[in-house]
Amino acid sequence: MSDIDQLDIRRIDGGLLLVFRELCRRGRTTAVAAHLGLSQSAVSHALGRLRDIFGDPLFLRKPHGLEPTQRALLLAPRIEALIDMMGAALSPVAGFDPALSDRWFGIAATEAAGDDLFARLVDPVRRAAPRVGFNIQFVRGYRALDALRRGQVDLVLGRFDEPPSGFVSEPLFDDRYCVAARRGHPSIAGDIDVAGWRTTGHVFVSSSSLSDEVMGPTIGEDRMPTPREVATVAIAPRWETALAMVAASDAIATGPRRYAVRRAEALGLQVLEPPEPAPPWTVSMVRREGEDAGLDWFCAQVRAAAA
Repeated sequence: MSDIDQLDIRRIDGGLLLVFRELCRRGRTTAVAAHLGLSQSAVSHALGRLRDIFGDPLFLRKPHGLEPTQRALLLAPRIEALIDMMGAALSPVAGFDPALSDRWFGIAATEAAGDDLFARLVDPVRRAAPRVGFNIQFVRGYRALDALRRGQVDLVLGRFDEPPSGFVSEPLFDDRYCVAARRGHPSIAGDIDVAGWRTTGHVFVSSSSLSDEVMGPTIGEDRMPTPREVATVAIAPRWETALAMVAASDAIATGPRRYAVRRAEALGLQVLEPPEPAPPWTVSMVRREGEDAGLDWFCAQVRAAAA
């Protein structure tokens, strides 16, 4: 290690790392100060030292608060790992006792990935750890991974081809697409062809109002048709809403089979094969790298519920 490297390391302490992490999570110096028990001026001073050490503004002031720069986004998982290692080194007791713990675990998941699984998770967790709980947020894609990187959640469930550096991923289960229509539909009984799929009014599902973010499979093409390319009656924010709309109308929805099958009986739905084969996908469990006995235990509960 060079003399310059040693000098830079000597300028960093655990308090600066904590300020950096909380600025990533909270985006406001007042919130960080309150959380860490510091004055706002002390947080501002720490931010100045961090900017000097890393040679970067790190956080830019925006109307909604402080926004991390690209350099800060790259540093965040490494600093998170350093804090975790420091905490593990200083902890007087190793391991995790679920019977005594009162820890809460944060989960970001897609509705289809987590809904059924969470129903099977409550009782096992409650029996083994009566004071442990978990908080669920329905978030998908890069937003979920960003929440994980910032430490706002402990675990992410969803579809990820390859998690970014600093994360580890484990497959949980496979799912595939289906077409849902109400029983007694005037033109659909037991199956549906491509022409019918394209001309029957769809209920799409999207987390926003932008049609290019609509979720769903490709049917007969190499890409997903948008609501402007097939007959569409509505865009709903959740699959639960979409299936309820389908059950009460002559519209159809194309979505995750496990989710639709679980609700078919109660809603009076037909669950049909897509008119052309659509590839299955894998739902994975993603967490940050590093040792965490409590999270290891909770991941084992999720794994068992998924099985």
